[in-house]
Amino acid sequence: MSDKPTFAKAYPHTSKIEQTDIYHETPIQDPYQWLEDDEAEDTKDWVKAQNELTFEYLRQIPYRQNLKERLESLWNYEKYSAPFKYGAYTYFYKNDGLQNQYVTYRQRGEEAPEVFLDPNTFSRDGTTSLTDLSFSKDGRLAAYAISEGGADWRTIQVIDTQTKAPIGEPIKNVKFSTISWRRNEGFYYSAYAKPESGSALSGMTQHHRLFFHQLGTSQSEDELIFGGEHTPRRYIAGLVSEDENWLAISAANSTSGNELYMQDLRKRNAPIVPVVTNFDNDHSLVHTQGETWFILTNYQAPNRRLIRVEAAQPGVANWVDVRAEREQPLSVSTAGGYFFAQYLKDALAYIEQIDIKGALVRQVTLPGAGTVAGFSGKWEEKELYFIFTSYVNPGTIYRYELESGNSEVYKESGVDFDPEAYTSQQVFYTSKDGTRIPMMVTHKKGLQLDGKNPTMLYGYGGFNISLTPAFSVSNIIWMEQGGVFAVPNIRGGGEYGESWHSGGIKLQKQNVFNDFIAAAEYLIEHNYTSSEYLALHGGSNGGLLVGAVMTQRPELARVVLPAVGVLDMLRYHRFTAGAGWAYDYGTADDSPEMFEYLLAYSPYHNLKEGTAYPATMIMTADHDDRVVPAHSFKFAARLQEVQVGSAPVLIRIETKAGHGMGKPTAKMIEEQADKWAFTFYNMGVALILD
Repeated sequence: MSDKPTFAKAYPHTSKIEQTDIYHETPIQDPYQWLEDDEAEDTKDWVKAQNELTFEYLRQIPYRQNLKERLESLWNYEKYSAPFKYGAYTYFYKNDGLQNQYVTYRQRGEEAPEVFLDPNTFSRDGTTSLTDLSFSKDGRLAAYAISEGGADWRTIQVIDTQTKAPIGEPIKNVKFSTISWRRNEGFYYSAYAKPESGSALSGMTQHHRLFFHQLGTSQSEDELIFGGEHTPRRYIAGLVSEDENWLAISAANSTSGNELYMQDLRKRNAPIVPVVTNFDNDHSLVHTQGETWFILTNYQAPNRRLIRVEAAQPGVANWVDVRAEREQPLSVSTAGGYFFAQYLKDALAYIEQIDIKGALVRQVTLPGAGTVAGFSGKWEEKELYFIFTSYVNPGTIYRYELESGNSEVYKESGVDFDPEAYTSQQVFYTSKDGTRIPMMVTHKKGLQLDGKNPTMLYGYGGFNISLTPAFSVSNIIWMEQGGVFAVPNIRGGGEYGESWHSGGIKLQKQNVFNDFIAAAEYLIEHNYTSSEYLALHGGSNGGLLVGAVMTQRPELARVVLPAVGVLDMLRYHRFTAGAGWAYDYGTADDSPEMFEYLLAYSPYHNLKEGTAYPATMIMTADHDDRVVPAHSFKFAARLQEVQVGSAPVLIRIETKAGHGMGKPTAKMIEEQADKWAFTFYNMGVALILD
């Protein structure tokens, strides 16, 4: 170890402009609100000055370039997706190593694979990405969506799969959308109207609309199926059943709870029939068989159940269980005439293959304790492909025979990593209120528990999202230098079903922060690390998590890395689709009680004068139109204002990038190298790199 660096550089000047907002008769000062205008020249100048300071600092870290080169070396191997079939072709995604975007290939029988779509040709700098690819059932047509600069806004283009020639003009202003084909006539998609004034990246998107695009017509002629001002919903999705006889419409106003509707596509101008007309629970179509619908729901089943119902009488009173609720949360997929009931048991995958009546066919034998993805396929298929991974097992693709249940390795990862040199163990600890929390702790074998191991504590804790074990090439850098990587499954997530989720929302949100703090204290108490060698990291809702924890316990960690975080809890719902997060957070407008609760933990509002906060590198992107960069801008400005001591407060603002999806490989490597360099450097760790 070496001495920890000091930071004596002056921060760029940030103007404070008088701004007072009133919440339930309470005035709140917000002098950095001007940074919310991402189109203003003053904001652009501020971004430029902050980036200049940040990258000047990062360039001075002696091993930063070595870390980047090591990451490039680790990243430089062929990567494949699981294959999937349409028409006469088998398709797959592949990256030769350091390509900015994965390339879509296809193969007919034993012929050599050919390039089908190469997103690396969409833009010169690799910042335009392929975000969706949907085929008509016979494989003759395809529609693909692209994102420019990482934005959530999409453009859809239809092509003839035989000639790869475009069909018609692109469909624009698409956002938070599926692409679902209705035979070869056209497809359903969802769109918002672009904000009329201000920034398209930060303007509110309120009224989602489901359209049907008929091939051979212009977008202006597309039929409005559901939504808009007459049926205002914030999120709407259309899904055509595999047999193409039914359209399922999901409509929601927040990230939890949705209505469900059905339409018979065999009948011209058939009515849209309601199945569920409230937002109290979550429901999704899994499969249709003739007139029978199979729906996954958490209605009267917080951990979800699979039900069947006849389309003639689809109301909840007629629902019949196919797979009843269990203690573990359930998700369901289909392939080859079977359902796959996928459970989480302490955040680890457990799968049962069942028939259409719900009877057990077999428990699926998995390669180990970890995460699986891809147990799905067409109803008539005889095999499927799945990917298994864990924190020490690079993603391996397996072929699974549906009748026998046998599986075999289809393609192994080519990454330069020896799983036998590392260990990943699940531990359990107790949170402040006595709740038992699982955590995965991963590191080199033979680690000395002396309290001096660099430790990265990563978390999320929200929106019913489960953090399950997954391999990361970037984490190799951390662990091969003796680092510990720890991931607790805190409340707010979905690891133990809806009760686990609801235990970390609205007026229970402090549970999430307490769970994360308790994870850090466990690691310190058991001598994995100490506060001097502990880093906290999270993105999006996880950025809120680490932002709140660092304001509540500034002495807990040496380094904090909030990425694309929700950091102003009083105004988050005023930007893009932020209002849709109110189910988890509540809003300051709801009630005086909700306002006071949000104010009590909002990271931006709880930075206090004269406090020594950890070394902090805030990470965001100029095209993030999900969690707008203003959150990070305002938090950085305030933190730089109040920080005392020598720990740096920097903000790294990526250009031509968004919330994370579709980020080019080159940008990912640079960002990860900077993250590790900043963390190691501020812990005073001397690295051993070739």
